[in-house]
Amino acid sequence: MASLLSGSVNEDTELVEIETNDFHLYIKGKPFHDRYEGLQNYKMIEIEETMEFSATGEGVQSVLIYDLKEEKLTSNLHVAPIFFENRVYQLVITPKSDKKLSFYHEHPALRKAVTSVGTHPHQVLMGNLQFQNEVGYSTFEIHDENKTVLLQVTMEIYPIKLNYKEDYKKLLEEVNEEVYNLAYDFIKKTYLGATTSITSQPTWSEFYRLFDNHFTSLMNSINVIERQPHHQLIKTYKKVRGDQLKKVDALGRNYLRKRPQLFRKVLDGLSINGQKMMPEHGLNVKKELSYNTLENQFIKYMMKRLVNKLDGLLDTIESPNHPYKKENDADLLQKISQMRTKLEGKIRSPIWRQVDELDRSVMSLVMQMAPGYRDVYKIYLTVSRGLILHGQLYNMSVKDVATLYEYWTFIKLGQILAAKYPMVSQDIIKVKRSGLIVRLDETASAKRVFKHPVTSEKVTLHFQKANRKLPTVSQKPDSILSIEKNGKNHAYHYIFDAKYRIDFAAEGTYYKRNYLQPGPLEEDINTMHRYRDALVQKENGPYERYSFGAYVLFPWFDEEGYEEHDFYKSIDQVNIGGFPFLPNSTRLVEQFIERLIEKSPEELQEEGILPKGTLDTWQSSLEEKVLIGKVENDATYQDSLKNKRFIIPLENLRAGWQEAKYVGLYLPKKEFGNQDGVSLFGEIEEIKFSNGNDFSVVSSTGKYVVFEVKLWKSLDKAIKPVKYGIMHYMMTTLYNLKEATELPELFMKSPEEMKIWKMLRRISKRSSLQLDSASVDLAEKVSQFEVLGLIVMIDQKEEKVVITRGETDTEISLKLLREQPSKVFRVVSELLVR
Repeated sequence: MASLLSGSVNEDTELVEIETNDFHLYIKGKPFHDRYEGLQNYKMIEIEETMEFSATGEGVQSVLIYDLKEEKLTSNLHVAPIFFENRVYQLVITPKSDKKLSFYHEHPALRKAVTSVGTHPHQVLMGNLQFQNEVGYSTFEIHDENKTVLLQVTMEIYPIKLNYKEDYKKLLEEVNEEVYNLAYDFIKKTYLGATTSITSQPTWSEFYRLFDNHFTSLMNSINVIERQPHHQLIKTYKKVRGDQLKKVDALGRNYLRKRPQLFRKVLDGLSINGQKMMPEHGLNVKKELSYNTLENQFIKYMMKRLVNKLDGLLDTIESPNHPYKKENDADLLQKISQMRTKLEGKIRSPIWRQVDELDRSVMSLVMQMAPGYRDVYKIYLTVSRGLILHGQLYNMSVKDVATLYEYWTFIKLGQILAAKYPMVSQDIIKVKRSGLIVRLDETASAKRVFKHPVTSEKVTLHFQKANRKLPTVSQKPDSILSIEKNGKNHAYHYIFDAKYRIDFAAEGTYYKRNYLQPGPLEEDINTMHRYRDALVQKENGPYERYSFGAYVLFPWFDEEGYEEHDFYKSIDQVNIGGFPFLPNSTRLVEQFIERLIEKSPEELQEEGILPKGTLDTWQSSLEEKVLIGKVENDATYQDSLKNKRFIIPLENLRAGWQEAKYVGLYLPKKEFGNQDGVSLFGEIEEIKFSNGNDFSVVSSTGKYVVFEVKLWKSLDKAIKPVKYGIMHYMMTTLYNLKEATELPELFMKSPEEMKIWKMLRRISKRSSLQLDSASVDLAEKVSQFEVLGLIVMIDQKEEKVVITRGETDTEISLKLLREQPSKVFRVVSELLVR
């Protein structure tokens, strides 16, 4: 199978070619996804992530994978992502030897998808690999007729509609933070890395992953114990005739000493006072080796507990009411049964049959130090724990992205409301833990109730609130926001429905011609019409519609560009439309919800829902402010660490410092050398005012402000000064603090600067900027931005943006940047491609 020419890369092409001693393996498909119209557009965006791919096994001769930059197969395995969800990839395996080959994947659907064609020895394995809304790692194996693994291939599947690192993993974390292990699933086509975590309620799926991973080690450790089991010598006593007494210990001698009447005169016996005497009977002692120790009882107890857990796992999988019943995998059931049989066989072996049941707690040095014992105990504790994602030790399946996105939207809507409005009550999200995995209990509607801090009006967020008292068909949208207004006897209801679908508006399509840019599907917008029209209520008369608006939440990141979309403008016109909604794209939804709650009932009813005015005056309630303060010397630094505080002269503070919710520490290079920069920050617990003579680490006696923090936390990576510094302090946001790598990135004064910076960061994380002062807190503006050789400058006096590439300048009005930033982004993109 020869590689396709680069001119045809917009069609299916060979993505992987592996040759071993026994066969050739090929994977064919598109090396890009629908977000881009073709390979050339995909290459326009600087790809900074490298895909995980590995191929290991017997006799591997070569591994080639498609490189986007080179547009050909290469032996370099560190390439940009080329495998995506909701794509079909053709797998073909052609034999080179007479071995009978077979394909194995732990998911039965993928295993059945690849079958043999032809007759031995010319059989070809062929099939399609498809990952429906499933992302992460996927591993398959090629076996011979003896089930020997000839090749193991692990590929990483990327999401189409989410940024893998910035959106998908954050979405996972936020779902699991709300309800532990809600994101996990049982056997799926893909998995993520995980490590163990202490929890009181691990699921059966977590137990299976852990037990399967450690089963071989467990059996090996039990074998070590059986070769050298802990034992003790025990004495047994048997009453025998006097002439049969052989070994008499102290206990036997005491027995005879206390019973002199047992002695009789004999011809040949013991000499006692010149007479031959012999007892009628006595106690013979016998020393025997026994394995019935507390330590062995504990090992037997752990084995029996694990057998019981395997029984529970099998019962759950085979339960007729369980959703996995319809796709029971015979190989999986056989594997679990075999592990159970082997463990049960150990319990029934002679060495363990003589060990009694444990009747007490035991923790001795033998358990902690002896070979085998320590390992069995450690494995038992490990498989009894839960899992947290993003480790490297275990392979944990997670729910498909569409389900996770549905859960996350409700959780995030609650966080947005809680950031500004006090929560007065909540029905905790109910979950079902009886099966293999944790699911939200859809029979019970969860809700959170908030209160407006000024008007005391109630705001309620419902999750999957079912309305079955309708004249037609019952309706059950994902989230409903109910807003009560003073003076009105009814609430205003707004539907938010999560749809993990998007039309990328590819060139030449109907969607591109009508809407020009990516957005929600038309059929999903029609569903919102149906929702709003179907939700009616009867109050002493005819049915009346009580839903005032319905909106699709869909996975897209370009909020500013989407503001020109018809389905965003339709919200203002008919109260139906869509919002892009991702972990790093929540601004439009936050703004919209805030305006809904703040508007008067008359405005909601008569003026429409969206506010008049620009977005520049609005600030996200989730963008918490951070005060970055300069640490003068090591004594001050040690005081801050020890006493969890930061001290700054009151005279150095300017208006707006009271908005800070966090404090960060800036260490100048002159005093701290290679430790310079910002690496520590903490949440402010209390602010105090004091005199300088109250502290030994300050020289002045003036007024000081003391920021006391709850705990100092470390940033993932220190923010380096790179020729800049801070004179006294500066203000930034928590988001900027966590995203920045260099000090000037914390500076943004105008909305235009922020828009340009976010725009350039979308193109490349290696964007940079220069300020008009070496001290960030004294700077007034950004002198220039730079990305991939492109220089961007904002001229506020002339009301224009100047973009320079080489010797060519391109000018754009600031008005266009403010009103249609997506057009400015297109200009920048076109200049980079030239």
